[in-house]
Amino acid sequence: MSNSIQSRLAKFDELIPSTVPFVEGKLKGHQDRKNYSIIGPGVSEDTKQNVKLIEAHGFNIGAVSAAPMNGSGLHSHTTAEVFIIHSGSWSFYWGVNGEEGEVILNTGDVASFPTNMFRGFKNVSDKEALMFVVLGENDPGIITWTPKLLKEANESGMLLMEDRSLIDLDKQNIPDGKIVTKPLQEKELQAFDHYSSEEIEKFVIRYQDTTMYVDDEHYNSNSIINYLDSFEIHGKEIEPQILHKTGFGLSLLKGTSAHIHSYTRDRSEFYNCLSGEWEVTCDDEKVILGPRDSFSAPKKSKRSVKQISRDEGSLFIVRETN
Repeated sequence: MSNSIQSRLAKFDELIPSTVPFVEGKLKGHQDRKNYSIIGPGVSEDTKQNVKLIEAHGFNIGAVSAAPMNGSGLHSHTTAEVFIIHSGSWSFYWGVNGEEGEVILNTGDVASFPTNMFRGFKNVSDKEALMFVVLGENDPGIITWTPKLLKEANESGMLLMEDRSLIDLDKQNIPDGKIVTKPLQEKELQAFDHYSSEEIEKFVIRYQDTTMYVDDEHYNSNSIINYLDSFEIHGKEIEPQILHKTGFGLSLLKGTSAHIHSYTRDRSEFYNCLSGEWEVTCDDEKVILGPRDSFSAPKKSKRSVKQISRDEGSLFIVRETN
């Protein structure tokens, strides 16, 4: 296998996480978590965050693992944020005080949260849980924290600078010229959007919901959920279940003999294995993906995909669409 192909394979067990990726890192409920950057740095505030693939893809992809009752505090994004649950059960809650609504997502579930709203999440399982996160655009912007969280973080000795760097007052003083980010004022909070649980449920697709799957009519071997943007497979277009404009497409390919015959794409394409074992061939070179592993196919490469384990497998596919 060439170095160029090998370097695009992200074996999850070889990824290097940040243990304090955000300003909330010392607060109870946010301490025991890890943040992984697979494509791009995402919105991590840790300037030392290890990034597997720096190459621009049109989207960023990361992962979060957390111990029970740990996760991320209330924050807002300016670009798309889509969650892919790999293990455990996760509570997502929203609103400036986290009291406007809640949904619980389980293994295989996907949720696309709107921009310009405050949301947080935590692992509500009894053991460590994992999810992957897709963020829109090459530069996904910055996180905006609720005033309460930012104040509590500051009281813990963690400061977020206006240049988005972190200062731990237990380890260093504020450098000359650095300015601490101020919490939002009440009038600024009024610009953020609000949603009911029923509205957010429209942006959640359950892995166990058999009504969401379609067949590409190719030997009855492929079960597909298309979440975002149009998905083309074997000459058939499958329309999305969620109408958010994210700048990327997201689909799930599932089955014992699931596969995609040889094709090429000029834009970025990323594979993420939920279950089973998948063989991806790019210009006659092969990579094998097991659960939690990912691979970015080189642009314009001729590729094919097939599920090779004896049991059923599921593979998420992210495609650049901008």
